[in-house]
Amino acid sequence: MTFDQYIGMERYQEEGEQEGNALSAVIHIEPHHCNPLGNINGGVIISLADNLSTGAANRAYFEKTGDRRFMVGIDLHAVMLANQQGGTIKGIARIVRAGRRVTVVRTEVRGDGDRLLAEVTTTHMPVDVP
Repeated sequence: MTFDQYIGMERYQEEGEQEGNALSAVIHIEPHHCNPLGNINGGVIISLADNLSTGAANRAYFEKTGDRRFMVGIDLHAVMLANQQGGTIKGIARIVRAGRRVTVVRTEVRGDGDRLLAEVTTTHMPVDVP
């Protein structure tokens, strides 16, 4: 089982987005995703953004170079703007810059009612997979 499966992340293509433009996923919040106050644990929100941004960076690097290397996250900056209890969260990762050495991705995590919960910017670099 992969980590994204473990946290209940389900990928989908956002309506109206062309393939390659963005990578989207949703998590239906369950009690084990929440902190003692009943809000979504920040790690769940960050994990959604990190998994999506890595997938988007991998795809963008392959489309640019034709080379299958794994894009390791080397920097993550998160701004947590809001939270919610239960419901569903969805993330949309969009490439800011896809380079041969550095790829930057910006991911929005939104909750119920399309409320912006977090903005996460990540930087990735390619490494050889053994």
